[in-house]
Parts: sequence; C-alpha cells; structure tokens
Amino acid sequence: MSKIAVDVMGGDHAPDEIIKGCVRAAKEIDCTLVLVGREESIKEKLSVYTYDQSKIEIIHADEVITMEDSPVVAIRQKKQSSMVVGLKLLKDKQVDGFISAGSTGALLTGATLIVGRIPGVERPALAPIIPTKTGYSLLIDCGANVDAKPSYLNQFAIMGTVYMKHCLGISNPKVGLINIGTEEEKGNQLTKEAYKLLDQELNINFYGNIEARDISEGKVDILVCDGFVGNIVLKFMEGFGKWILHMLKVEFMRNIKTKFAALLLKKGIYSLKDKFNYSTKGGAPFLGVNGLVVKTHGSSKEQEIYSTILQTEGFVKNQLVEKIAKNLN
Repeated sequence: MSKIAVDVMGGDHAPDEIIKGCVRAAKEIDCTLVLVGREESIKEKLSVYTYDQSKIEIIHADEVITMEDSPVVAIRQKKQSSMVVGLKLLKDKQVDGFISAGSTGALLTGATLIVGRIPGVERPALAPIIPTKTGYSLLIDCGANVDAKPSYLNQFAIMGTVYMKHCLGISNPKVGLINIGTEEEKGNQLTKEAYKLLDQELNINFYGNIEARDISEGKVDILVCDGFVGNIVLKFMEGFGKWILHMLKVEFMRNIKTKFAALLLKKGIYSLKDKFNYSTKGGAPFLGVNGLVVKTHGSSKEQEIYSTILQTEGFVKNQLVEKIAKNLN
C-alpha cells in the first residue's frame, strides 16, 4: 500500500484543519497517510475523531518552518521541522508523496536540496490548475522560477504535457506561451527564444503565443511562462474571482426585485463561485522534482486538504514523476 506524508504543522490553519482534512480523506483513499508534526498535539487532535487507525500513522517532528523564515536558512537549520522530516521521508522512499501548506519558498528549496531534481531537469516548476471558459488549464510556472531561461520554459511544456495526458486524460494537450502578442516576433528576449524552442519541440503540441486576455478563453490546455509572470496571472485571477463574486452580491442585494432575481439564479451563481474556489481543486505539484511534492494554499482548510490528498493519490497511481522522467530522458 502506498503512503502519502502530510505536513501537519504547515499553513495558516495548522494543525486543526490539516488533521480534519486527513481524517476525512482517510475514509476514501486506498493509501496510508503519514502525519508529520508534533506527536502529542496530533494525537490530541485525532482523539476526537473516529477513523481507521491503520490508515493514519504519525511521525514526530518538533520544529516548524514559518512563513517569516528565510527558506534556505530554515531548511538548513530546522532539521527537525515537519517540512524537512517529510521531505526526507520522500527522499528515502519511505513515502510516495508529500503534501504541505507551508512556505512555498521553503518547500521549493527543500524539495530541490533534499529530494533533488529528476535527472536532466534544469528547474522544477509549480503547476496549478486555473479555471477557463472551456474547463481548466495548467499554469506552469507560477512562482518557483522568477528568472528563467528559454530551455526552462521548453521543459515546463514537456512536463506539463505529461501531466495533462496522464493525470487529466487529455490525449494531445495544446501548449501556449504567455506573451504580449500572438505574433512569433513579439515579446522580450526570453519569450522570443522560448518560442523557437517550443515550435521545434516534437514532444508537445505547440499552439503559439497566448495574450493575457485569451487565458480565460481556454484556447490552450497548458500555459507556459516564467514564475514571475505566472504568479501575477494566478494572483490576479484569484483576486478578480473574489471581486466578481462580491459585485454580484452587491448588485443582487439592492432591492426586492434583484433579490428575487438572485433566488432564480442561485444555482448558476453557486456554479460560478465553484469555478473560482481553489479549495475543491487540490494543490499544485512541483513538476521536475525526483519525488512527488504537492503544495497547497497557505490558507488551506479541511476541504482543500481533503481534495489535495485525493489528487495526490491520483498522481501516485498514475506514476506522474516516473512518466515525466521517462519523457525528459
């Protein structure tokens, strides 16, 4: 039986919401969850739940890496932190995946220094799923590499293609390069050179450049960019989604007529809200790491932890890491 380690101490709502999500997921998954953190605290929190004890194990880790800690310093100095201990379990093949809602910088640093990269991978990339008009697209990279080389973006496209084929069942996913224009010659030096590599890459289905206004149209399945651009895109979409929902609420609460209209449109409004609700979509894997590392939102509560565990189990079953390594080598 496979095992998935969970950083119980990472995130804004740790350990309570993390443990809630783990207990809920344990009822549905076929693998064992390894909860990494302060043992006494974990046992105390678990004592109020009824669950299959064979599905949950505990590994003690006394220290915690906070959002304020320097990523490199924390990984090197806090050897007994829940994040470092969890990553070492992954490196030593004692678990098949590791999930954390902790510091993104520390997780990326730890994944790279402790677990290491897949042979041939220049840089790992953070790859979340974002909503579009036609469904969802993979955004890669969204923050792991704020400075990138054209060859990085080419590898991101290959890794993203493997992800979409084997985990989301898209047989020939289209790859788009985020740019300021659709023409081949548009953009800065990075995108111009990356375009040439992507256009010649035989392992992907390259669509061409994608402008920011077309991201939500769902014209491509994979959106490739450096981490600086990707992080801006991701956070803008999160903020814009909240603004849309807020404005709908304001407009529908104006008077009796608009309240009645809201009642009639209730189902559609909830459907729209779900589109922008990251908590039901799971986390974002660090593609390119020589082990399955999945990052969940720092403000994750029970629902997202639950979703991320189910998602990670799917990654394990589909052998995501092994298939990326095979395609790159």
